[in-house]
Amino acid sequence: MPIKIPSDLPAYDVLTREGVRVMDPDEAARQDIRPLRIALLNLMPKKIQTENQFARLIGATPLQIDFTLLRMSDHQTRNTAAAHMESFYRPVSEVWDEKFDGLIITGAPIEHLDFDAVDYYAELKRVMDWTQTNVQSTLGVCWGGMAMINHFHGIAKHMLDAKAFGCFRHRNLVPASPYLNGFSDDCVIPVSRWTEIRQAEVDARAGLTTLLGSDEVGPALIEDPAHRALYIFNHFEYDRDTLKQEYDRDIAAGTPINVPVNYYTNDDPALPPVNRWRSHAHLLYGNWIQEIYQSTPYDIQKIGH
Repeated sequence: MPIKIPSDLPAYDVLTREGVRVMDPDEAARQDIRPLRIALLNLMPKKIQTENQFARLIGATPLQIDFTLLRMSDHQTRNTAAAHMESFYRPVSEVWDEKFDGLIITGAPIEHLDFDAVDYYAELKRVMDWTQTNVQSTLGVCWGGMAMINHFHGIAKHMLDAKAFGCFRHRNLVPASPYLNGFSDDCVIPVSRWTEIRQAEVDARAGLTTLLGSDEVGPALIEDPAHRALYIFNHFEYDRDTLKQEYDRDIAAGTPINVPVNYYTNDDPALPPVNRWRSHAHLLYGNWIQEIYQSTPYDIQKIGH
């Protein structure tokens, strides 16, 4: 089954060219099934790029997905056209009374700020509490995951001496986890962050399980069953050239930056980067969708009861 998105959303043409099955709302309405309602709370500045990345992974599952794009109510993006935001995004203030099978909270390039210094953090805390009554499963990505684990468990994010930047190998710590079904013993994940969550602090909190971890860059994927949540601090969703774009941007701006680790052919930025994570990205997001499908009530209004 395909992902349902508006036919004039840029992701529609991008995914169609890539062979991902998509359908517009009129076509979806003719199918007599309940699609899974998956929302993306997009906090990234490059909204369209992020939409494409997550829609690609969500749309690769066998289930029909009703994909909803959300934004913070009062925060205004400076990097995406206002017309795009008006056409395709709903403010979270409009959905407090609605139920979703899944929610993804993305990262945001604001790691240097304390959580409470973020201008929309009060509303984001309300979103995180709202997930406990209105969302079957929530996936927090990078800064979004750090915000969630801090909100629910008081685990701090810590600044790094140098940016963790590149493609790092991670160990499969819980092979029997349904979220890691089909995973190899280890996998490569793109990392791009100035902060970290420390494994010792995760271990000190009951009920949290680290599923993927790295000796170099710490825990990557943490399961929190009590809050029906997963926290992933790295970027399976990245395109092949996303790290390259970040590296080229910093070089052009004169910002000190290391060549991303284990990313370019022969670690040479003059050569093309290599995508080593795509298959595991599809496995993780497909497993997440499958777990939602197995656990969510058919009557969506019963979510949270």
